[in-house]
Amino acid sequence: MNSSWVLSFRKRSTKYRKVLNNPSRWDVVLKEIRALVDMALGSPLQDDSIHQAPLHIISTLLAENSNLSTQEHENIIVAIAPLLENHPPPDLCEFFCKHCRERPRSMVVIEVFTPVVQRILKHNMDFGKCPRLRLFTQEYILALNELNAGMEVVKKFVHSMHGPTGQCPHPRVLPNLVAVCLAAIYSCYEEFINSRDNSPSLKEIRNGCQQQNDRNTALTIPISTPTPSLPLSPPPSVVNSSEILVELERNNNSANAKRKGDPSGGNGEPNLIDCLLVSPALNTLSIQLPAQADRVLGCFALILKMLSDYDDWRPALASLLQPIPFPKEALAHAKFTKELKYVIQRFAEDPRQEVHSCLLSVRSGKDGWFQLYSPGGVACDDDGELFASMVHILMGSCYKTKKFLLSLAENKLGPCMLLALRGNQTMVEILCLMLEYNIIDNKDTQLQIISTLESTQVGLRMYEQLCDRQRELKELQRKGGPTRLTLPSKSTDADLARLLSSGSFGNLENLSLAFTNVTSACAEQLIKLPSLKQLNLWSTQFGDAGLRLLSEHLACLQVLNLCETPVTDAGLLSLSSMKSLCSLNMNSTKLTADTYEDLKAKLPNLKEVDVRYTEAW
Repeated sequence: MNSSWVLSFRKRSTKYRKVLNNPSRWDVVLKEIRALVDMALGSPLQDDSIHQAPLHIISTLLAENSNLSTQEHENIIVAIAPLLENHPPPDLCEFFCKHCRERPRSMVVIEVFTPVVQRILKHNMDFGKCPRLRLFTQEYILALNELNAGMEVVKKFVHSMHGPTGQCPHPRVLPNLVAVCLAAIYSCYEEFINSRDNSPSLKEIRNGCQQQNDRNTALTIPISTPTPSLPLSPPPSVVNSSEILVELERNNNSANAKRKGDPSGGNGEPNLIDCLLVSPALNTLSIQLPAQADRVLGCFALILKMLSDYDDWRPALASLLQPIPFPKEALAHAKFTKELKYVIQRFAEDPRQEVHSCLLSVRSGKDGWFQLYSPGGVACDDDGELFASMVHILMGSCYKTKKFLLSLAENKLGPCMLLALRGNQTMVEILCLMLEYNIIDNKDTQLQIISTLESTQVGLRMYEQLCDRQRELKELQRKGGPTRLTLPSKSTDADLARLLSSGSFGNLENLSLAFTNVTSACAEQLIKLPSLKQLNLWSTQFGDAGLRLLSEHLACLQVLNLCETPVTDAGLLSLSSMKSLCSLNMNSTKLTADTYEDLKAKLPNLKEVDVRYTEAW
């Protein structure tokens, strides 16, 4: 009986194929489609191919007749709905995607597509082999977001996939949802990523990038470089194409920047900048997405937030996101990082080690969330509050080890000192442990840590307790203050004042405030340093008023770096009274040629001068 039915099915399928491939009247075609579906549903055989054969026939029909009306589309979808128990073929997925984009508010989306997408997410799906199924799921979610209730509908859908109990019964739902979210987020930046990855440099971005789908609209991506690098190239060039506008600024590597931007850095002495300064990101991308791409990004960022609210999903989600699977352009997008910050905060608050340990990098040499949200990190927008929270829970669990402290000392000492200077108790504890475990070898750095601790009440109390246990720290302090000092990036005038008022700095000869947020107001603190010979103000907001005050009090100053500061002739002329100056960097300031000639005439010891990218160059 089965063999005769199979033969009959094949004959009737061939008949239907011929009829459907030559449609004349769509009412007749729709009738034939329903008959074809009924025939497959009436099969006595339990074989997926019986259901798939009609779907492939209908898929071919739709591909060859792209001018169907919306109503005809919906009629066909409703007719084949009973056969969608299994996954639809790829060509049919494209048809479904198009319907989601063009008719997101259609009841077909809710009534027909919802069970199909639910089955896709519950199965062991390899989206690498079935990318159209992933795209269909993505378009379905975006269609839900277009409904009146918007994200509330999406939230209900996510909850339906998790289930009402505390434990989701379908282990594949979470990784499949995360895969869809990551693909959607990448799609927002796909054009720029392709242009960036397919060329040796940004200057070689090719025109005419092809859009992958209707949602990948044009990008306007101004790339700015507010980081501490010398402008060693001509003014920024602009590359235009039909889809991309990219403003470029040349970045120099840090070694080149140190050599040419800081004339005091080549004297062979130990450089505290290497161990204290938070190196800003090489490229800070200011991303401006078009409205549609911005909606896509916002939708799937909110889904990640929803996923992080489920306790049973959080360990697996933290593990999936530990390698930081987002493009750097997304991490520089303020709206995206704001939503993502909620997810990382949930990881940090979770007491389970398998969750909060995922805040660290997946392997040595790679950045983790721990690094990205530290002060100076690409995603940090809160002066280090989330960073401090992450460190607190890591230190409170199994990471209170010398190895962890060593990693902090090598990579994040600057942020730790800055937050300790502002009274963060966790960071104060870390600095005390670094002293207690002899993590820091450099004496100047040890003295700066001591001064930082003494600048707050909580720090002073914990340091005194430490001294009671280790008398040698008191001996170290009696030997006098440091000779070299570097403030962490993002430090303010108040941070500098707090630090300098906490200890003795009469021996300080070399002070670096490079890349901090200090202004001319800090000059009142600087003039209290009688032994100061080298001062680095590179890329700060130190201006003319501060220069005039320095020129009246720091007659012994020998090296001064004003690169990329807002100083003008009015303040620079006052430097003519500082006869000890032998090195002066005025790169990228508003220096004029006349002022430069006047300074050369009045400063006989001046040997090293940098006036690049000024009128005097």
